[in-house]
Amino acid sequence: MPHVNDNFGKWQSDFKKILEHCLEEDVRGRPVAELLRPDGDDDYFVLKPKHSGFFSTTLDILLDYLQAKTLVLTGLTGDICVLFTAHDAYMRDFNLVIPADCVASTDPSENDYTLRKMADLMDADVGPSTGIDFERLKRDARRESEPNPEPEPQRAAR
Repeated sequence: MPHVNDNFGKWQSDFKKILEHCLEEDVRGRPVAELLRPDGDDDYFVLKPKHSGFFSTTLDILLDYLQAKTLVLTGLTGDICVLFTAHDAYMRDFNLVIPADCVASTDPSENDYTLRKMADLMDADVGPSTGIDFERLKRDARRESEPNPEPEPQRAAR
């Protein structure tokens, strides 16, 4: 699973240092960090310099290597970093799942508005995380990797 993190203006930052900080006793987000802690060899880390996980990073190459077709985007902030990453992913023809209960913004009304826009303009599935059928996503990805003799027509921009 790829983890994309901000560099916080410190180009020597790395994911392990960020995680160590988040797991300290006095950090508010510690319970979330414990849930998201990487647990195996299938975790990858991308450090991003700006709002999008794609801008000036190796994320494109990594996702191509992993043969990813659908991205599940979560994080902070929904109306900035998640939005910019979703936009760039959509422009690269990824299917998007952005669980509403796994995205937050400073202003909840902005978060709700952004989720509606991502659903409307990017065909993102913004339902709750409990509704994600990962087995179906895996099956669909296997099906999509098979050659298709007739390309599907592209949906017109709205």
